[in-house]
Amino acid sequence: MIQITRVYSDENGESHFEDFEVPLKNNGDIGFLSDDEPVKSIVFREVKPSYDYDFHNAPDRQYIVLLDGGVEIETSLGEKRTFETGSILLVEDTTGKGHKTKNIEPKLRKSIFIKLV
Repeated sequence: MIQITRVYSDENGESHFEDFEVPLKNNGDIGFLSDDEPVKSIVFREVKPSYDYDFHNAPDRQYIVLLDGGVEIETSLGEKRTFETGSILLVEDTTGKGHKTKNIEPKLRKSIFIKLV
């Protein structure tokens, strides 16, 4: 199983966290794989050590993979969670009040955005 945290907006526009797991199937010598999931594009990103972005919506429904630094995300209801290097997020709050994001380490941070169809 692969652990993912979803950030989404409810019918009132409030953002929330939801944890879920993606099942993996044994594919022999090449390891364990999930089912295919169609994607639109991939974006590579680097942000400054001081990255601290106020409330915003996700521009697209997308996975974010943290490559080399962690973030703190705060929902519109004030719930905060910290995500370390290697975490995978599914951000779907493209409408509503959005979320805040900031680096938890004072260093450049790289991530990958995988935009979904």
